[in-house]
This record gives sequence, C-alpha cells and structure tokens, in this order.
Amino acid sequence: MNLSRGGEQIKRINLGFLGAGVVGAGTLDLLQRRGDQIAGAIGAEFAVRRVLVRDPSRPRAVAIDPSLLTTDASAVLDDPSLDLIVELIGGENPAAEYIARALQSGKHVVTANKEVIAKHGVELLDLANRRNVNLFFEASVGGGIPVIGVLRHDLIANEITSLRAVINGTTNFILTEMEQGRDYDAALQQAQRLGYAEADPSNDVDGVDAAYKLAILSTLAFRTNVRPDQIQHFGIRALRQKDFQYAAGMGYVIKLLAAADVGPRGVEASVRPTLIPTSHHLASVKGVFNAVLIDGDQIDQFMLYGRGAGARPTASAVVADLCAVAHNLQRNVIDRVEIVHHRRPVVDFGDTQSRYYLRLQVADRPGVLAQIAHVLGENQISIASVMQHETDDTVGVAEIVIMTHLAVERRMTAALTEIKTLDVVRENSAFIRVER
Repeated sequence: MNLSRGGEQIKRINLGFLGAGVVGAGTLDLLQRRGDQIAGAIGAEFAVRRVLVRDPSRPRAVAIDPSLLTTDASAVLDDPSLDLIVELIGGENPAAEYIARALQSGKHVVTANKEVIAKHGVELLDLANRRNVNLFFEASVGGGIPVIGVLRHDLIANEITSLRAVINGTTNFILTEMEQGRDYDAALQQAQRLGYAEADPSNDVDGVDAAYKLAILSTLAFRTNVRPDQIQHFGIRALRQKDFQYAAGMGYVIKLLAAADVGPRGVEASVRPTLIPTSHHLASVKGVFNAVLIDGDQIDQFMLYGRGAGARPTASAVVADLCAVAHNLQRNVIDRVEIVHHRRPVVDFGDTQSRYYLRLQVADRPGVLAQIAHVLGENQISIASVMQHETDDTVGVAEIVIMTHLAVERRMTAALTEIKTLDVVRENSAFIRVER
C-alpha cells in the first residue's frame, strides 16, 4: 500500500514478528522511536501487524498493542496481508520451519538466527531465490557490524582467501578479564552479572556460537557450503590466568579466534583459543567488541570492528535489513545469493601447520625435558623455546612452557597423546595454537 505524506508517496510494508524477547523488543522499540526518521530516509513505512509470543500477559520492555499479539504461528505465517516476516525466536526448531514456510508462501524474511543460517542457510537462500523473495540475516553475525552486507555486496569482485575473527562477545569479555588478572570462574561470573553471558554459557565458552558464525562467514566469503559440523572448535574452559601471564611475557595475547582459509585442497576452518602477537590487528579487540579481518585479492586486508553483543546493536542490524528489503521492494528486485557448493570441499584440519604453545606439569628432576623433546622429535616437531616456572603449591613438580616451530597438527596431536603417557608428566595443562 502506498501512502501520501507531505505530497510524497510512502510505501507501507506490513511486518509480522516471530518473537518479542530481548532482540525482538529492542527491534520493536527502535522502530517505534525512529519510525519517522526511517520513513523519511527510505520512502517506506513499516507497520507491525502481528507479533508471535509465548505468553501475551508477560510484561515486556516495549509497549505492544495487545490486539497484535498471538500465540499461533500460523496467524503470522499465513496472514496474506503481511509482506515481511521478522524471525527473532532463536534456536534451530521451529525457527527453520517457520522461515521456510514464510519464504515458500512468498514473504520476505529478516532473521538474526545464526544457528538456522549456519545449518540451513544454503537451502533457505536457494528457496528464497526460487520464490523470488529476499532473505536477509545481517544480525546473525557480529551484532551491529555490517559484515554480511560487505561479503554479499561490497567484496563481490574479490576472491577472499582468509578470514580471522573475534566474533563472540561473551568469550572475548571473559578473556579480557583474565588478561587483566581474573581467573576463569570469576570472569564468567562477572560476565553473567553484566548480562553478557547466559546462565548456561556452554554455546559461548565451548566455541559453538563462534562456529555457527564462522560457517556463515565462510559460506559467503568462499562461495561454498561450509557447515558448522565441519568446523573444528574448542572452547576456553581449560585456560588459566597464568597462560595469559606467560603469553604476555612472550609478546602475545589469547583470543578465541575463528579462522578460515581457502587453498588448493579446499577450506580449512576452526574456532579455538589462539596466541596472537600483540602487533596483530585483532589483539586490541577487548571486552564485548567483535572484529572481522578479511583478506581479498583486490583489497588486500580489510577489518570491521564494533560492538558484537546486546539488544541495541542486534536491533540496529535487523532494522538495517528491513530497510534493505524495503529498497528492494521499491525497485521490484530481490537480493540473490548464489552458493556454488561443489567446488571447494571443507578439508581435514589435521594437515594444517602452525606453531604451538604447550604448558606441562612435570616431575622436577633431570632428564625430563630430554624425554619430552625425544617424543616431539620422533613426530618431526622441533622446539623453538622452553621456559621453566616455579610452582608454589606442589613439591617436586615443575611447570614448563614449550613453544614449537611450525608443525603439522596431526603430528602435534599424536605427540601430545604420547607425552601424556610419560611417567614424568603430571599434567598436560594447556595446548594452544599460535597465529603466524
């Protein structure tokens, strides 16, 4: 429907919301507060017509006309008056089904759902292309950082060769606190008090959330279907505050790094704690901020940085997608994303090369290092440096930190398995990849 405002034709776009939780309420609030500003900028007005909620009587952070609320998803998905569905309920199911139903019925969709896009994005984009509708998901990665749009549009002429990203605000906050002297448990509790971490933080601290996001970025950047179950991921639970002290002494910081490269064998992708040189672009990304570093053949290196967590940045990204869909509706076009998913396989990460940091608790007696060095040498791994640190609480035990030269991951893993069996090794305390 076209409306007249001050002699100018304003297109009305009817919205149906699936979910009015933290992000949903933040988006509705932003549309209410900035509606006139947005309409003046894009020549279109958004009208919220239906809002799916679990409990209509529950108090909310934003005022919603009770007549718009429903507990029946079909009342939103099957409403022929709605132009665009905003999916903000989260989780894989039933969100994936709802998005597919909306696209199949000819409705445009905006979502912030990283899990659905990571697992089903290629199929949903193909469905959107076939049904001639738009599917936008900027808010699924990086909060308010416009990285999806950059990969979909701005860098389309580039061959992207590498991604490096800090894309989980919760873990980055915890690691920053540990860098400043807190232990893991205290840092996690602080994150929970501030609302940065959920009561069950597993998806964040175990690297699952970052793997979803890296799958999305890699799929768009490398134009192949990278699924989250193909991405090797490790979390931050095993890190100790002393690792940050030792890293700093060697000129490194520790980040949960999402990394992906494409080469002759295919795509290599992982999420894991990583030692990053203090001179690296991502070393200065602190707290809940995120950053994505992209290497392309035309742009060389390009970095996006911003607040990656919270209702406001995510709502900003959702509204940006709504505006992008509005522009497309006015021009009668759709934003197609073609994924060529047979050209680049996702390869076993075990054949990649890196340097490694090892922290071991060992018996404090002669010949220990020789035994460990022998195992490493048998696996074609050479030692770059060794440091021994005193332990105050365990008599007869020493702590050593080993930095290796470049080594193949598969050989490193095999060596660690053998090192654990040595009677002089009390504990394999830390094993961290080192970014070049």
